[in-house]
Amino acid sequence: MTVIILIAAPEGLRGHLTRWMVEVNAGVFVGNPSRRIRDRLWELLTNRIGDGQAVLVEPSTNEQRWAVRTAGRNRWRPVDYEGLILSARRPAHTQDRQSRN
Repeated sequence: MTVIILIAAPEGLRGHLTRWMVEVNAGVFVGNPSRRIRDRLWELLTNRIGDGQAVLVEPSTNEQRWAVRTAGRNRWRPVDYEGLILSARRPAHTQDRQSRN
């Protein structure tokens, strides 16, 4: 199963995702697309996310059996800690620097 969460994303992206996944709540999409479709959707999201945020949770062969990708102005980022995926918050000064670029 694949889950995509969009925050402050352009309307066109939401419409595109509904072709492949079901929007179970505002900005939360669930589906079971193939790896090829999932990679193409992610490429589309990362190119068009603009000032929004996108999070993709997908099946993986690691210990947790899932992986996460993030794009946009997210405050959290996935970190691999000895094979365990954790979420880390970027320091505030890093976020300020990113928002200026």
